[in-house]
Amino acid sequence: MLKSPVRRFLPKLTRTERAWILYDVGNSAYTLAVTTAVFPIFFKTIVAADIDDQVSTGMLGTANTIAALAVALLAPILGSMADFSGNKKRLFAAFFAFGVLATLLLATVEPGTETRVLFVFVLSAVGFAGSNVFYDAFLPDVTTPDRMHAVSTAGFAWGYIGSTIPFVVAMALIVVAQNSDTIATVPATRLAFVLTGVWWVLFTIPMLRRVRQTHSLTAEHNAFLDGFRRLVRTFREVRRYRNLAIFLAAYFLYIDGVGTIIKMATAFGTDIGISSDRLLVVLLAVQIVAFPFALAYGYLAKLTSAKRMLSIGILVYVVVTLGAFLIPRLPDGAQIGAFWGVSMLLATSQGGIQALSRSMYAQMIPADSAAEFFGFYNIFGKFAAILGPFLLGQVAVATGDTSIGALSLIVLFAGGFLLLQRVEEPGARK
Repeated sequence: MLKSPVRRFLPKLTRTERAWILYDVGNSAYTLAVTTAVFPIFFKTIVAADIDDQVSTGMLGTANTIAALAVALLAPILGSMADFSGNKKRLFAAFFAFGVLATLLLATVEPGTETRVLFVFVLSAVGFAGSNVFYDAFLPDVTTPDRMHAVSTAGFAWGYIGSTIPFVVAMALIVVAQNSDTIATVPATRLAFVLTGVWWVLFTIPMLRRVRQTHSLTAEHNAFLDGFRRLVRTFREVRRYRNLAIFLAAYFLYIDGVGTIIKMATAFGTDIGISSDRLLVVLLAVQIVAFPFALAYGYLAKLTSAKRMLSIGILVYVVVTLGAFLIPRLPDGAQIGAFWGVSMLLATSQGGIQALSRSMYAQMIPADSAAEFFGFYNIFGKFAAILGPFLLGQVAVATGDTSIGALSLIVLFAGGFLLLQRVEEPGARK
């Protein structure tokens, strides 16, 4: 039997909470394989092998920007529609299916077809991010306000550890292929994308079967028109949500830095000369280390406050950003060790900062309008994701040095930290 304090980090979960968390296990396979690891490495080393590193990094950053912009524009109106009875599950399922199909299409990519490959990647990213808008909005439906921090961090934690299974299989296939023949890397990577899609589907089934929309509104006429009217009314009444607006402004700034580092980490590692197989091992270690630390963030937020733990996480990212800037300036023999150190430091906070942002926001909004408000949440998150990768990518192209773009992220973390201190957290201990 697990002994205290380990057991305290593992909250007891209801069947509905477990079903909701399992979706994080499923879609985290996409995050690891497509967003962070396999696809960026495959794109830079195989698909765009004849293009300069800085240019291919810029192309990847621009593709992430386009996907984020599409979701940011769709999220508010779809969120308003989703709050009407039954719509949240339907919209969630539609974007989930769209994302899976596009991920499977990545298995058809060919070297030298950069534009086509990035187009399919953008489609998969829109499906993935769009489904997460409604997945996040289900948090008030699956648990109570006093359990939101624990359930949200558990989702990220189990997502990290669960996604390592398909990742390890994919990594083994790719490493074996690389050691035998470069050409063999292409079918091995295709199989990795298929495995990712299948894993995503399997762990979404409990979510589709068990999670229900318990907080909802009734459409008076047409869900689309009523949703649009609600959206306009919320914009007009934004002054009523001053505390929420300050939180969203802070979130916009610090999550910009977090998302940029997650999406561009492998491209950065490739640019400084770290081999693909070493990058995959580092990313696997990050997933494993992130598991207990995400749970710890949820536990410590209960003892202190979510705002305090978010502030600590932001400061950790400031150190990570400084490390990313310094790594290329170290002697060649020290760069790999420094990259490992910075990656492990990032692992301590990347899950906690995202999970507590989600749960703290969920505590601040009306439960029956969760999808609409999470539409706004994703506007800020996605527009932040537009700015960060685009800025980093363009600075990399202009200067020939990816690390200079990384250094600029400190301004975003500092602004987010200062604004967060002005937020009044619901139910926080004084």
